[in-house]
Amino acid sequence: MRGSEFAELNAFATIAAHGSFARAAAHLRVSPSALSQTIRGLEERLGVRLLNRTTRSVAASEAGAQLLARLRPVLDELDAAVADVTAFRDRPAGTVRINAARMAAIRFLGPLLGRFYRAHPEIVLDVTVDDTLADIVEGGFDAGIRLGERLEKDMVAVKLSGDMTSLVVATPSYLARYGTPKTPRDLHQHRCINARFPTNRTLYRWEFEQGKKSVEVAVKGPLVLDDWDLVLRAALQGVGIAYVIDPRAQRWIDRGKLTRILEAWSPTFPGFYLYYPSRRQTPPALRAFLDFVRSHALA
Repeated sequence: MRGSEFAELNAFATIAAHGSFARAAAHLRVSPSALSQTIRGLEERLGVRLLNRTTRSVAASEAGAQLLARLRPVLDELDAAVADVTAFRDRPAGTVRINAARMAAIRFLGPLLGRFYRAHPEIVLDVTVDDTLADIVEGGFDAGIRLGERLEKDMVAVKLSGDMTSLVVATPSYLARYGTPKTPRDLHQHRCINARFPTNRTLYRWEFEQGKKSVEVAVKGPLVLDDWDLVLRAALQGVGIAYVIDPRAQRWIDRGKLTRILEAWSPTFPGFYLYYPSRRQTPPALRAFLDFVRSHALA
């Protein structure tokens, strides 16, 4: 295979993984127009359309999906071969691509960025903050951080935090005006702050447990948000009752700005995990990142 043919196939696989010419071009560090020309040349040479394009999305055609299924293992093996060679370097180097839920990025990555750079100046961290439960393998990421109950299958997972507990909160002034719910069903009589899943755009049904009894409640209220930080901020402003999983809410409870309610019904769930695909040889740059985050998160 000539170098130009490999570059064309690699470009095709990258576009399919990112679902976007612009994102793939940024990943490959070429211009979108140059990348488009490369794919056009590949499709003309093969005589088939590999990508279906619209103004909003790019996806593999039937022929493209078939090619991608055989091509991806080959490219992964080439990446692993290069990683094996770079293991002989004295200092880890290269790019590590991370996909992290927003809450995880703020909690685990934000405080470490400066220290990680000083410890590993030759590693480039490419962080995508994403709450959509992306497939990190399909998206071309090296690792991810998310809640344990949402981990993808066949991943190596490292626990970064203990189990977490959901918190149902409201301001003291709201409760003084509208009363305090005693059971989850009482929420139907209250102004609640709805949260929307960014993945499928459905509203989150509030989950409760007491003993062996479990209840899901579809709440109503004046706000629908798809960002948990905004949910917490709205609760602090007295908009209504909020269901939050952000540990930062506890400090507002401790300060008396928020009051926790329905505590006996609040379930616990697995905390955050750092996870990555199982590989024959973990690249040194990724290993350095994994070790650094794990050591500081568990310190």
